[in-house]
Amino acid sequence: MGIRSFLSKPLAKYTKGKIDKWASNPAATQHSVFEELMSVGKNTEYGRDHNFKDIKTHKDFIKNVPINDYEDLKGYIQKVIDGKPDILWKNKPIYFAKTSGTTSGTKYIPLTKESIPYHIAGAKDALLCYIEETQKSKFLDGNLMFLSGSPELDLKGQIPTGRLSGIVNHYIPSYLRSNQVPSYATNCIDDWETKLDKIVTETATSNLSLIGGIPPWVQMYLDRLVEKTGKKAGELFPNLSIYVYGGVNFEPYRSKIFDSFGKPIDGIETYPASEGFIAYQDRRNEEGMLLLLNSGVFYEFVPVSEYFSEKPTRLSIEEVELGVNYAVIMSTNAGLWAYSIGDTVKFVSKKPYRIVVSGRIKHFLSAFGEHVIGEEIDKAMRDACAKHPETLVTEFTVAPQVAPKEGLPYHEWFVEFDNLPHDLKGFMKDLNEALVKYNVYYSDLILGNILRPLVLNIMNKNAFIEYMKSIGKLGGQNKLPRLSNDRKIADALQAYISETIS
Repeated sequence: MGIRSFLSKPLAKYTKGKIDKWASNPAATQHSVFEELMSVGKNTEYGRDHNFKDIKTHKDFIKNVPINDYEDLKGYIQKVIDGKPDILWKNKPIYFAKTSGTTSGTKYIPLTKESIPYHIAGAKDALLCYIEETQKSKFLDGNLMFLSGSPELDLKGQIPTGRLSGIVNHYIPSYLRSNQVPSYATNCIDDWETKLDKIVTETATSNLSLIGGIPPWVQMYLDRLVEKTGKKAGELFPNLSIYVYGGVNFEPYRSKIFDSFGKPIDGIETYPASEGFIAYQDRRNEEGMLLLLNSGVFYEFVPVSEYFSEKPTRLSIEEVELGVNYAVIMSTNAGLWAYSIGDTVKFVSKKPYRIVVSGRIKHFLSAFGEHVIGEEIDKAMRDACAKHPETLVTEFTVAPQVAPKEGLPYHEWFVEFDNLPHDLKGFMKDLNEALVKYNVYYSDLILGNILRPLVLNIMNKNAFIEYMKSIGKLGGQNKLPRLSNDRKIADALQAYISETIS
């Protein structure tokens, strides 16, 4: 056993004790965070504009602070870019995390001296929880690879700016630098495919023990390994034992990606965002991820059914219920106030509070009033694959076809398979029946002959990679929307269809 793995076990025990302490006192933990945020926030321009000095309770906060998106805060962020201090948080941010927005273009999310430690601690604590539970720590003696954005930073105003994963790369502890792959120079390559080839070259003969990254881009790495070496990762890396993932719902990728590893390995789910590190898997056999209530973020939860109403209900942690879809609202020690990050979650446990990510507020399909959400699409695909176990799905997305050339409208599925179902018609029937089961409105539309059953497009190999490349979003932290309410993506994907089953 190496020194890293040896020392990690007492650290893991100590860290887990601290986590259990705040997790067992959720309301008090969040109240403490709220008071600290108000104490600092009242001395900022945003705090003065919204009467923070008079805010004592969550109800006061709701009265004075509206739910915001990036457009609502853009004027304040521009003042920060212009070099003014004490606008959203005390002093100035130490970084901007650059993200892509569908309505706002590029977004610049502030990271402060107070918030950055929590971004760093999230992944570390997830690994320590794993070590404490399993007593497996040998992986720390091997090479650790996280597929991330470039650590090279630009300036926005006078503030260093880059992808969150690239910024966090600067904070990897020195004791892990010696076994981090790929090299800094390779991580700085902008072109994803060039970078991927270089990563494969650097890692193919290394003692890789852990891989981390968003599933579709890790899948590309695993596929490229086979192309270059003729071997799967499990054969190349006998000590590979952990995959750390997050950023998307993992279930649709699970079968293919673990098949691509070529041997059983453990998975650890995380929920990082530019706005804050929200949750991670703290127990192997428990559903969901532990919501991080002590990480400088005060959370509010809005029932999805009320999200677009004029005065939606805003719940604190002790008011949420199990099994309800909530939009996540965050006030943070980076100066985001009642900020809607666009994600939806469900609580699967209250002791402690654990969540699953159920989708995106703006990613839904309701061209016919059915309001299908990402969680339902993912579950339908999971159920269909379970009935056709030979099937391996690489990627997929769904869009409405409102005005077909003939017949009734339908949902159009675009699916890239690694292994096709033996019975394509049967697979399509099972997929449609699963969605009928999960969405009562879709069921009514099918039974009422308003919609016909779904149409399945089988996509060419690498169709979604080629599509993402065509729009300049290949690699990094970019993700394909699981479903859309318009035809923008669907129309672009027509060029990549191999066969249509209807």
